[in-house]
Amino acid sequence: MAKVILHIDNIHKTFNDVYYPQLKNTTRIQIGFGGSSSGKSIFYAAQRCVLDVAEGGRNYLCIRNVKNTVKSSIFNEVCKGISKLNLDRYFKINQSDFLITCTNGYQIAFGGLDDVNKIKSFTPAKDVLTDILVEEATEMEYGDYKQLKKRLRGKCKVKKRLTMIFNPILYDHWIRVMFFANWDETKTYYNDGKVSILKTTYLDNLKFLEQDDIDELEDETDKYYHDVYTLGNWGVLGNLIFKNWEVRDLRSEIIDLGDGEQIPLVQTFDNYRNGLDFGFSSDPAALTRSHYDKHHKTIYITEEIYMREMTNDLLAKDVLEIIGREMVVCDSAEPKSIVELRTLGVQAKGARKGKDSVNFGIDWLQRQHIVIDKRCQNTKNELQQYKWKEDKDGNVLKVPVDKNNHIIDALRYAYQDDMEGRTVTAIKAF
Repeated sequence: MAKVILHIDNIHKTFNDVYYPQLKNTTRIQIGFGGSSSGKSIFYAAQRCVLDVAEGGRNYLCIRNVKNTVKSSIFNEVCKGISKLNLDRYFKINQSDFLITCTNGYQIAFGGLDDVNKIKSFTPAKDVLTDILVEEATEMEYGDYKQLKKRLRGKCKVKKRLTMIFNPILYDHWIRVMFFANWDETKTYYNDGKVSILKTTYLDNLKFLEQDDIDELEDETDKYYHDVYTLGNWGVLGNLIFKNWEVRDLRSEIIDLGDGEQIPLVQTFDNYRNGLDFGFSSDPAALTRSHYDKHHKTIYITEEIYMREMTNDLLAKDVLEIIGREMVVCDSAEPKSIVELRTLGVQAKGARKGKDSVNFGIDWLQRQHIVIDKRCQNTKNELQQYKWKEDKDGNVLKVPVDKNNHIIDALRYAYQDDMEGRTVTAIKAF
């Protein structure tokens, strides 16, 4: 097996000073948290992970809560990190299996907590699993954390580690309750020998940011978003818009038809609505597919797309895989994209927009019960943070904060006919 030759002097220049000491941190539980654009994902996934495997002795399992969010986030981050460190010739990347193998035999595997069997069955080709890296760890339940800890077992020459990276979106999250009892808010680092915590913000990453990136964070006027994404502090959510939702495992639910006959719940869904919000770089393209139980005023969200930097040909391919020949209602602000999707086989049409259409749609959605399949992680993320604006005195304004609302916008487009009392042709699953 080929030995990897690392040019450490050159590599050192690619690190932020705040992270460099963490390269050799061997504390069992490690937390990297803080604000947006702080470089934490790049360091832990694209730099430390890659270098650890290249140097030999460590195998990584990189995790997100839902498998279908892995490719567009941590998998791509690691792949880009390999290239930026000029180590391409030492790594073989298996795109279909989400497995990266170094020429020295050590590996980086990827998975979602909704794909438990794969996580449990992963055995490195060489030695044992030494590192678990959880991106967006606030998406993870406490029980999942306990299960992941059990995966770090077996004899090896290095100390095993479980690393969690995230933005601190909710003050009452179990991670804060469990690990931050001795945290000093005036400090940015803590290590008691068992747990280490590093807090970073965009100020720790200035040499890698554009001025526009800095301005967007510093000009944030909403207190919650400024606290969490600019300052990197634990957020306290108030004035939430949607509280009428729950998360369930829809694909595992069974309906009893009597006389011993049972069928999966999703097989009874025959009244689908699809909505699409366009995006590319900073904003994602977001598709939502849902079944509407009009009698019980219940929306069952079964599928989502949430991807950045997708050209319309790639977007059309993914949309067609989910909705087939069903109609999708799109953001009418991009008529050219709608036309392009049509030429690519997508039955797309523009949404009707008018005065107060956003608040009208929100009001209608608030009067429904929304059930989210547990695999639609981005839908859950948006609903749990979508809130009303406040004035300088803290009074609630009937204006939503225009952030993290791409799926929500797509949901409004999908149900525009229902909101206006128009006749909707039922769409059966194919």
